[in-house]
Amino acid sequence: MGDVHDLILKHGKTQTRDLLGTDRVLADIAAAVMADETGRMGFTYSGFCLTALPHRNPNMETWRRDGHRITLLIESGKTRQGDHIGIPYGSTARMILLYLQTRALQTNSRFVEIGRSMNAWLDRMGLSIGGNTYRQVREQGHRISACHLTFFHERADGGEVRHNGAFVENALQFSRTAPNQGELWQDTVELNDKFFRAMKEHPVPVLEAAIRQISGKSVALDIYIWLAYRLHRLEGPTGVSWPALYGQFGAGFKALKHFKPEFTKSLKLALAAYPEAQVELGPEGIVLHQSHAPVGDRKVHALR
Repeated sequence: MGDVHDLILKHGKTQTRDLLGTDRVLADIAAAVMADETGRMGFTYSGFCLTALPHRNPNMETWRRDGHRITLLIESGKTRQGDHIGIPYGSTARMILLYLQTRALQTNSRFVEIGRSMNAWLDRMGLSIGGNTYRQVREQGHRISACHLTFFHERADGGEVRHNGAFVENALQFSRTAPNQGELWQDTVELNDKFFRAMKEHPVPVLEAAIRQISGKSVALDIYIWLAYRLHRLEGPTGVSWPALYGQFGAGFKALKHFKPEFTKSLKLALAAYPEAQVELGPEGIVLHQSHAPVGDRKVHALR
């Protein structure tokens, strides 16, 4: 694709939208990110840059994703009656987790304020709480609260390191209907200690303005976060084949031929939200080039 950011600088947003035709949404995303002056950051654990939650409801008790030298298992929690609650999935679950991780790192505390604070953040990210959105937040919050995580890391010597844990220690408590006056549920939630420590040791910064623009697109969110982690670490051009992309991002797609169009569309959205990214799309897959991180390293070190 032509660099939408260069087109905006040369022709402006309106003319660029006309030039892009059916891809005009890319101009809207790129222009919004380029116009951001706040520089607000979000954070995620590096393990989620190489693995991911399901995009759709997997309707299974255990979810497995393999990344580069890492495997993630998510096990569904259970109700008091022993029924499975389900695996968290989709863009809403990702946005809840981004908020919890961001606030925990910003405050250097496992105890994360929610209620009005989380409501305000989700609203800023384009997810106004109410109606169907609130039902989604409520459902995904329950799934996040109850599930169990296992990360398997492959060591350079061929050994394996296993980390068991969860996202949170105590459940996110919801009212049955969307609340008034900005309240969502209890005032704080406690993150799991192992999860919190791993996140502090390996944080990946993302730009809030970018996350807002793709907040409803789970595949685009995963691609953006993956690129934010990988690109600035590269020493030279790195090819990633279609089978490898399918293995990491293709959960829920029956075959590679069904995955390619969705990945291509989502990649364009992610790149529009990441002006610094240098990525080439081709018949064999994609080629990654060393690029500046979306947020400067100096700001990240200041939080440690």
